[in-house]
Parts: sequence; structure tokens; C-alpha cells
Amino acid sequence: MTLSANWSYPTAIRFGAGRIDELPEACRAAGIKKPLLVTDRGLADLPITARALEILSRAGFDADLFADVDPNPNERNLGVGVVMFKQGRHDGVIAFGGGSGLDLGKLIAFMAGQSRPVWEFEDIGDWWTRADASAIAPIVAVPTTAGTGSEVGRAAVLTNSETHEKKILFHPKMLPAQVICDPELTVGMPPAITAGTGMDAFAHCLEAYCSPAYHPMGDGIALEGMRLCKDYLLRAYRDGTDLEARAQMMTAAAAGATAFQKGLGAIHSLSHPIGAHYDTHHGTTNGVVMLPVLRFNRLAIEDKLARAAAYLGLEPSFDAFYGFTEGLIAALDIPATLDALGVTDPDFGVLCAAALKDPTAGTNPVPMTEDNILPLYRSCFKT
Repeated sequence: MTLSANWSYPTAIRFGAGRIDELPEACRAAGIKKPLLVTDRGLADLPITARALEILSRAGFDADLFADVDPNPNERNLGVGVVMFKQGRHDGVIAFGGGSGLDLGKLIAFMAGQSRPVWEFEDIGDWWTRADASAIAPIVAVPTTAGTGSEVGRAAVLTNSETHEKKILFHPKMLPAQVICDPELTVGMPPAITAGTGMDAFAHCLEAYCSPAYHPMGDGIALEGMRLCKDYLLRAYRDGTDLEARAQMMTAAAAGATAFQKGLGAIHSLSHPIGAHYDTHHGTTNGVVMLPVLRFNRLAIEDKLARAAAYLGLEPSFDAFYGFTEGLIAALDIPATLDALGVTDPDFGVLCAAALKDPTAGTNPVPMTEDNILPLYRSCFKT
């Protein structure tokens, strides 16, 4: 089987090993002549970034690199990036990397032409209509991990450095015009990052599938994304050079982000405040809180997860799905509790308030309230 294809759902995706060589062509298709390549500090000096810049240079593109991007990017990173975009007279962004590089790259392209503060475009109601859509620069996305799926998303997450809140910013034109999913770019990911990003992809598929919103197409995509995680995540974790496993996990990541148009849930609404306050890896945090959230939601999702278990080749029951998930988390060496992840002396008042405000809380299968959020958070810590 040759894992190579051209996809246009939800946007144009060039999928396959070696397709990073098509980066200049993707820029031309997106209408970009002078790109700003945005990535995180960890990737800035790695060979895959140098290769991307070299490919652009050989094709006659005058690209600049911006890498002042924190693991949980904030408005300060964004401000510096927008200044560089404007000063360099760039006309588009190549968002390159994991979730941090992809999200901040998309936000730089979005904010470079706006006059309002970024927080006025939070994913609340129709706030996105406040933006000047004509001033949003085109985006080419190149993921180098297999988790966030931001390459096929219309939103980005940004941490408010003053309030320590993660905010979701949304606009339809934040969807990249061109995507290059080249699994060769993910081969160098360390096992711990492979595990964390893989759990992010699995969490996206799981929560999208469990969301009470009506979207049968999203359900189908989420189911297949979970199957890909079941069949290939451990393979990628145990052998980072397994290109088939890497490719299938890139597919799972894109599937999760496509499916979560349905909404997410308590896994993410708990994880976002933890990441904002303690700077933990987002996908790994999702893995830590996943089992408590499954228990919390059990009565609302029991029948649905029994059907998912059957699709995954398991006994058709909630317990079988839960047992598989528990085994996967253990096999990936994901910490069992938030204490083990390094979260100490939590301020439950602050965390609970932030979780309830998080937009992902609204589509959790069990309504999240002031009465049930504290016991749920406590269940993620050692008893």
C-alpha cells in the first residue's frame, strides 16, 4: 500500500513521504511570494527546518524565520511575530512544527492586518465577524508532530500571560490554504513527544465522538481516527523510524482536528488551565486526565463507547474501551496523576473557574457545574 494522496477535506492536503519538496509549489498555490516561516525554538536549529528553508531558497523564495515561540505560546510571542511579519513585508505564513508553531503561525497571519486586540476574537458567539477578513494573510501549514491537527483547523490556542488562561481564537480564514503532511518530518520525534502528541490526537477523536452535538460525518471520522491510534500509536512510540506508523498517526491527528468541529469536552477543559498555569505538555496532560473524565461521563457515553469498542475490534462494552485506553496510557508511560506530571499545590478555585469558562466545557456529555467540577479535578490527583 502506497501512503500518498491529495486530499481536499477540509482543505488542500499534500500527504506523503518526501512531499516537503513541494513547499514552494504550495506557497504559490496559496498566493504567497514572501513567506515568514514560523516555528518554535526547539525546531529552529534542527535539520528539518534548515531543509525547508533551503527548499524555499532554491526555488527563489526570500523567506525569513521566526522562532520566538514558547511551548504554550502567548500574546507576547504573537506581538513580536506580527512586528517581524510587517517589517519584513511578508505576504503569507508557513506555520511549521507542532501545535505551538502551527497555532502561532496561524495567529500571526490572522492578526497582522487587524486593528482590534487579539482577545476580541475569542471563539465566543459571532466574535469572529469583528475581524477584517480581507486583511488575513494566507497560510501554508507543515506539521512536524502527529497530535494537534492544527494544520486543518480554523482556530488557534493562545495563552494570556497575565491571567494564565488559554483562549481559543477562531476565524474561518485561519484554515490553512495548503497543508503538507510529510511523515518523514516526524521521524526524529522523541518517544515522550510521540506519546504526548499521540494522546492529543486520540483525545480529539474520543471527545469529538462523545460530543452530544449532531454531526454524523464527524462521528465517522473520529471513529477511524481512534482506530488509527489503536493500531499505530504504540508502533510509532516503540520505533520512531516506522514510517507507516508515523504516516498513519499524522492521518489520525488530522482526523481528530477535522472531527472536533463537533466540539470537545472535559478532557480539554481540565487540561487547558493546567497547561496555562504549570506549562505542562498539552497532549500528555490530556492523557493524564482522560480516565477520570471517562469515569465522570460514563452514564452519558456508555452505549456510544460500546459501539466504538466494537469498531475497534474490542468487546462491545464501555469497560472494554476503558480497559484498552488504560492499557494504552500505561504502555506510553503517561503519568497516572497530575501530581506525577509535576503539578503541585494546585489552586482548585482558580483551576475550576477556568475549566468552567473554557469553551470546550460546553460540549461535554455531562454538563459541567460548580458542584461537580471540583470532585472531577481532585480525581486527577493522588488520593
